[in-house]
Amino acid sequence: MLGVRSASFNEDARGRWYFNVVVGVEVEPTKGQDCIGIDLGLTDTATCSDGIKLEAGRFYRGLEEKLAIAQRARNKTQVKTLHAKIANRRKDALHKFSRKLVNRCGEIYVGNVSSLKLVKTTMVKSVLDAGWGQLKTMLDYKCAHAGIVFKEVDEAYTTQACSNCGSLPESRPKGIAGLGIREWLWESRPLGREGIKLI
Repeated sequence: MLGVRSASFNEDARGRWYFNVVVGVEVEPTKGQDCIGIDLGLTDTATCSDGIKLEAGRFYRGLEEKLAIAQRARNKTQVKTLHAKIANRRKDALHKFSRKLVNRCGEIYVGNVSSLKLVKTTMVKSVLDAGWGQLKTMLDYKCAHAGIVFKEVDEAYTTQACSNCGSLPESRPKGIAGLGIREWLWESRPLGREGIKLI
């Protein structure tokens, strides 16, 4: 430990006070060598390129009915307590998930999905419960501390672009109906970008 840098107090939704201390610590490079891509979603909060998932909706589970009863009864104290429990569940799951990834990876890439834009849609509850912003923040500082690569990548056209050259040929899948196409076929003759076909 390199010493205390700063400290502060904060109060949570239940009226509990916490004393927070920021300390400097030595960087411990990770021994992991994996390269992982993370797809953020609502069915699963995060799905890694190797198949590992962080299940969505787990944070409300078992508390949603109690929360609804407390809200109907206008019991503000109980509502605050339940919201705090849900937030703690979410934070705990995201910390554990991000730590496991940082411990075994040398590079982590995540899509640039914006929760701020999606909260304006009908999916607002699911988006806020998923905690995408928290997960990306945790990965960012944990990767920086471990000395590994963390980047947000643009997800635009990723279901249509060729994974090899990035081209967008006229034959690419259009709309929802075409998203089932996942394999690309390269013709043997050198036709440039027009030489790519989908199968």
